[in-house]
Amino acid sequence: MPAEFRLLGDLEVRADGRRVELGHHRQRCVLAVLLAEAGRRVSIDQLLDRVWGHHPPRHGRDTLYSYLSRLRRILAAVDGARIAPRNGGYVISVDPMTVDLHRFQRWVGEARTADDAHARRLLEQALALWRGDALAGLDTPWLNALREGLVQQRHAAELDLTDVHLRAGRHAELVPALTTRAARHPLDERLAGQLMLALYRSGRPADALQHYRRIRLHLVEELGAEPGPSLQDLHRRILAADPTTTPPASTPVTPAGPSGPPGVVPRQLPAPPARFTGRRAELGQLSRALDESGRPGGTVVISSIGGIGGIGKTWLALRWAHENIDRFPDGQLFADLRGFDPIEPPLSPATAVRGFLEALGVDPGGIPTDPDAQVGLYRSLVAGRRMLIVLDDVRDADQATPLLPGSPTCTVVVTSRHQLAGMTAANDTRPVSLDVLDDAEAHRLLLHRLGADRLAAEPEAVAYLLDCCAGLPLALAVLAARAVLSPQLPLAALATELQDTTGRLDAWDTGDLRTNLRAVFTASYRGLSARASEVFGLLGLAPGPDIGLGAVAALAGLQPTRVRGPLRELEGMSLIRQHTPNRWRLHDLVRLYAAERVREDRPESARQAALRRLVDFHLHTAYAAERLLAPHRAPITLDEPAPGWWQGPPADHAAAWSWLAEEHACLLATRDLAAKQNRHEAVWRLTWSLDTFHFRRGTIQDQFDGWLAGLEAARHLGDLEAQALAHRILGNACARLGRHGLAMEHFQQALALTRSTGDLAAQAQIHQGLAVSWAQREDFRQALEHTTQALHRYRALDDHVRTADALNDMGWYASRLGLHAEGLAHCEAALALFRRHRHRDGEANTLDSLGYIAHHTGRYDQALSHYNEALRLLQEIGNAFDEASTLEHLGDVHAAIGDRQQARSAWRRALRLYQAQNRAEDADRVRRRSSAV
Repeated sequence: MPAEFRLLGDLEVRADGRRVELGHHRQRCVLAVLLAEAGRRVSIDQLLDRVWGHHPPRHGRDTLYSYLSRLRRILAAVDGARIAPRNGGYVISVDPMTVDLHRFQRWVGEARTADDAHARRLLEQALALWRGDALAGLDTPWLNALREGLVQQRHAAELDLTDVHLRAGRHAELVPALTTRAARHPLDERLAGQLMLALYRSGRPADALQHYRRIRLHLVEELGAEPGPSLQDLHRRILAADPTTTPPASTPVTPAGPSGPPGVVPRQLPAPPARFTGRRAELGQLSRALDESGRPGGTVVISSIGGIGGIGKTWLALRWAHENIDRFPDGQLFADLRGFDPIEPPLSPATAVRGFLEALGVDPGGIPTDPDAQVGLYRSLVAGRRMLIVLDDVRDADQATPLLPGSPTCTVVVTSRHQLAGMTAANDTRPVSLDVLDDAEAHRLLLHRLGADRLAAEPEAVAYLLDCCAGLPLALAVLAARAVLSPQLPLAALATELQDTTGRLDAWDTGDLRTNLRAVFTASYRGLSARASEVFGLLGLAPGPDIGLGAVAALAGLQPTRVRGPLRELEGMSLIRQHTPNRWRLHDLVRLYAAERVREDRPESARQAALRRLVDFHLHTAYAAERLLAPHRAPITLDEPAPGWWQGPPADHAAAWSWLAEEHACLLATRDLAAKQNRHEAVWRLTWSLDTFHFRRGTIQDQFDGWLAGLEAARHLGDLEAQALAHRILGNACARLGRHGLAMEHFQQALALTRSTGDLAAQAQIHQGLAVSWAQREDFRQALEHTTQALHRYRALDDHVRTADALNDMGWYASRLGLHAEGLAHCEAALALFRRHRHRDGEANTLDSLGYIAHHTGRYDQALSHYNEALRLLQEIGNAFDEASTLEHLGDVHAAIGDRQQARSAWRRALRLYQAQNRAEDADRVRRRSSAV
């Protein structure tokens, strides 16, 4: 598959059908400029101007060269694309026809010299390339000007296509779209003329003359000018009923079957939903699918609306159909195929086809008996007609395929809980996936049904009802209906009914199985295989907002490769959604239904075994990730995981960090689950395994909350070492949170416990924590004393890495006391040890200390070098907590040498990190410094 370069929408490069990651905004701007000039040299000065305008960065050329270098590496894997230097500039070598912008311009140019049939195909091809605003999201003066020019080119192409359609006699069907466009462009005389002509030829001369008066008034009021000669001439000819305005012969085909009169126009659409809310993006997707369907060689347009039962698929289909009904002048067919109906069996394709034939005017006695002949007659009757066919609640592709017309003039909208992947592949279906309503849309739905006064009277109950419905339209509609039918019932009473999660689904029992949530979900559940049903039920047990592939495998006690099939089946049935690769979510109400199923279908022992496997999966993987992040940390012991479902540790440091970030919310939920199961060993070990991640990310409150649970678990176990560890880390967390009194309490309890166990290493770490707490209160002598005690213990234990850690601390505290020579000696000794043992955290922290010493002894260049090297290391290992402090120190040096711009830049970066980490005092300090410079 050739590479594609897209500018008419978001900037995209696709290779082998996959999107290529292009980097950040400015880098994308560089590529956009080169692609817009594909095959032509763009000088360095032009690139700088077009990417940055009048404000290039201080080292603009160096920055530009780095962007070009990265883009060359990215495009090296893309066939047919190469960025090369040429005569003081750069050129991108690509086939212009692989760039949608150049393809668009070429086809539009060719259309202007072609006959009407060829011109129509070329213009429809060209306009189908647009996917929204050109160069969306890219913002520079040059690119903005290019975008505006392309908008004008697109508008001109649309006008050219309209002229072709008018010459073909398609005036009546053009009127709605021309009316909308004329409202958007009230001063466009060519467009006004097209609308006037279409109205006149459709038998609406009064409307045509009224539109002339309207545009004349706009032109006079806004430009002080009369309409041009061409528009005035058209106005005169319409007034005189000039024969030159007579419409040409129209050529649409409306075939009739052997027994079917050609004049029958079926109107089978049910009424639209009375109070429809939201879904503007999805309505737009359906309209774009129809707008883009006119390219040469196109086939019947099929849009498939998929989603869980109760998500509003039918409502969306009907709303869109009624909003666009004028685009289907030859009729609309509708069939409820009952694919997942809780009462009636699915409708057979043969029965549906017979219904369509009768709606098309075929006498029942003239309908062929052979099913294939019936389908053939149906397709003959709709061929060439501009019709809409809505196939609602389709079970599978086999049920829908016989009902698909063969004519490209028809449009089909299919709704199904199943994703219908086979039909999508075979028929170029445009899938539209429905998700839940957002908070504002859900609130609007209740507002429309219950009124503002009733919602305003009980805001807390309303918030709880919205939370329980979680954006599912059917759930919202049922609760609203119950409230409407019982106006005297407080909404708080409904909210109280929903508080018991085990019976919450009972609140949506309306007595009608088609609107009963449990029955709606059951209809989907019954279509699952035995393995998929088992996995679905187990997913109802899993804590956390979503679940990854490894966790699903642990729940099921299977290899990950063996759960992919059931997951695909559940996803195909819209019971789960893969929101990111290898991570799935269930709607809250579907989760409740899954939990009901597993309680009914699986014994308690099997459920508990599944949850134990899930806890073990998260514990063992988190522990393995922690060992990759902090290999020098003293390990703890874990039991071996059960064989068969655990896939082993993450591959490397980056994979470990990524896994912890993805699973973080689930890990916290799993720890809570372990506490409920009285698995105290798992609780404190999970907390231990998250410690480095929490510290480096700067989420100290998470670290504190976790170790409170870890301390409670250690007390249940009577494990003094674990209790001492918990007290020590709680002390560290309290010190960083500014809660120094509580920090001292935890440190003293930790010291007392370690003295009873004789753990010298733990005592040393506690003294380091005490030093941090004293230092944060500016008592660096006390800090130095505690660090000295820590150093003695580490040296007695021959622990080189911890010795280096203590030496760096001593150097830092000594330098804060003004003892810079002493501090320098300690820090240089620490740096040598850290580098010898490849301890990057320690190396970065020591470089920060050396930067401080260099700054305060007037060696500013060396200070900048130390701080920048520290930042590089901290960013590599993801230590955002210390990165914030180092950025602040870097800003201090820039301020000292008078570089205010660089100082503010470093402080702004530090401020963002401090704010993200809820370090209010640090943020206030940096904010004050920045405003004072």
